[in-house]
Amino acid sequence: MLASLSPLEVQAAYQVMIDRKLSARTVRYTHAVLRAAIKQAIRWQLLLNDPTQGVELPREQCREMSVLTTEQARSFLRTASHSRQACLFVVALTTGMRPSEYLALCWRDINWDRGTVSVVRTLHKKEGQWTFADTKRVRGRRVVKLQMWVLDLLRKLKGGADEAGAACDSVFAELIFTTTRGEPINEEYLVKKHFKPLLREAGLPNIRLYDLRHTSATLALTVGVAPKVVSEQLGHASAAFTLDTYSHVLPHMQDEAASKMEAALLNGLSL
Repeated sequence: MLASLSPLEVQAAYQVMIDRKLSARTVRYTHAVLRAAIKQAIRWQLLLNDPTQGVELPREQCREMSVLTTEQARSFLRTASHSRQACLFVVALTTGMRPSEYLALCWRDINWDRGTVSVVRTLHKKEGQWTFADTKRVRGRRVVKLQMWVLDLLRKLKGGADEAGAACDSVFAELIFTTTRGEPINEEYLVKKHFKPLLREAGLPNIRLYDLRHTSATLALTVGVAPKVVSEQLGHASAAFTLDTYSHVLPHMQDEAASKMEAALLNGLSL
């Protein structure tokens, strides 16, 4: 029964998950869901105490983040300009979207007058079937401002798509980025057939596709874009989370801030 649930039993359940080789992230997510349910049970007076209190959780291993420098990013874009998926990689690098987000973009998501794109869904393949899903979190639903040259590339891509006509009559017919047959793009295929070969051709580090998102955020922070703005563009929960994630950029930003403050304070000042 719920009332007899003890911290020891909760801990044992988590240990079973760990023994089954489930990730620390999965265990921690399970804990979050269980804890929310327990809190509700306490509010309903079904429980007096929280059996999830004091339970030890496995630590998540931080994934190694690799980013391209400004010059490397330019080299990547130059090389990618000859690829059929050039526009896709430009959007990935300039907006910081997740792969599941930009692969789910539809033409109706673009506001051509305002130069923005709405991130409202993700695309996944499960058991051989493609499905749309809502963004991972509420903050994931966002409007991203597009750079003018990126908007021009999208216009050209749309012009070509309109001339070719719909390649397939399905719910995915409005997708911006598709295969030559007009079907959704598989992320693994994109990496293997397009992304990795482009990195090799450009002589760049062997980064992950997801690292284009990290590169976008890092470049934005480096050139002085406000962390709040970067956070909103990425769909992060807060600017604090963004700064914590990209703390490697902060020393450079602090040096530049100190130089700017020094110039402002000492301008015309004689000491």
